[in-house]
Amino acid sequence: MVFQNIAVFLISTLFSLYIGAVLLRFLLALVRADFYNPLSQFLVKITNPVLVPLRRFIPPVGKIDSASLVLAFTLKLIAATLLMSIQGLDAGVGGLLLAVLADLIRTVVWIFMVALIIQAIMSWVGNSYGNPLGSLLDSLTAPILDPIRKFVPLIGMVDLSPLVAILLLQVVLIGLGGFPNI
Repeated sequence: MVFQNIAVFLISTLFSLYIGAVLLRFLLALVRADFYNPLSQFLVKITNPVLVPLRRFIPPVGKIDSASLVLAFTLKLIAATLLMSIQGLDAGVGGLLLAVLADLIRTVVWIFMVALIIQAIMSWVGNSYGNPLGSLLDSLTAPILDPIRKFVPLIGMVDLSPLVAILLLQVVLIGLGGFPNI
């Protein structure tokens, strides 16, 4: 039982970290974030060994790096299969694929929520100008915050759009609650 728990922990953690890196790289490429940012370069270096060969077989579709999405989905499917076999669980193929897709969407939502929270904290403790993380977070969250800012005005010097975005992202997570977590 102890070894089973250790295996579940290690598989879940290691796969989640790498899948998160792949999805973050996908999102940063989608919003055209600074490729030469040190944090972007870190993501490129840890994901290139798998993505570069995969791109030979899976070309991009417009602005969408489909190889990253296929890699994230495949890794999540492998992780789910390993975790289910270790725990002695069995699920149908259709249910498993749907659960994997829902879990990837949850991961993307959490990436945005964490980015918004870090961005808010950075704005409270000092100027994020010149900080490599600040520019990436601005690029990443702009597609979510810009439409909200059209409807939510500044109150004094306080921008409430990140709070509204986090609330809306939480609603998405609640909507995904009907799908099992992997």
